[in-house]
Amino acid sequence: MLSEQLEKLWEMASDAHAAIQRDFEEIDPIIGVSQNMRKQGIPADAMTVDCLRSRKRIIIILHDQQPDLVNYQFSFMDKDPEGAFQTIAFSEINTQLLYDWIAGYFSKNSS
Repeated sequence: MLSEQLEKLWEMASDAHAAIQRDFEEIDPIIGVSQNMRKQGIPADAMTVDCLRSRKRIIIILHDQQPDLVNYQFSFMDKDPEGAFQTIAFSEINTQLLYDWIAGYFSKNSS
């Protein structure tokens, strides 16, 4: 069962995904939800947005202890996350922000 926060995030990401597919032929993101951290005893859920072509990944973490905050990192599918995650208020996350993250990070010119 998904938390209320994760359901909201999923809905926003799905809307952003549809817009990306409409606007960018070269970007076909794959959105996934993982509760593996929870299975390992960590009270958190993760969402990943992957681009198979560039092998880039956006990781978004929702911690139960911090329901008003979201941790995120721009990384790569074939590498473990490096460094610290960035933090943003959940209230600042919206479809347009997710769209901007996906378009900006997964576009051909982004490194």
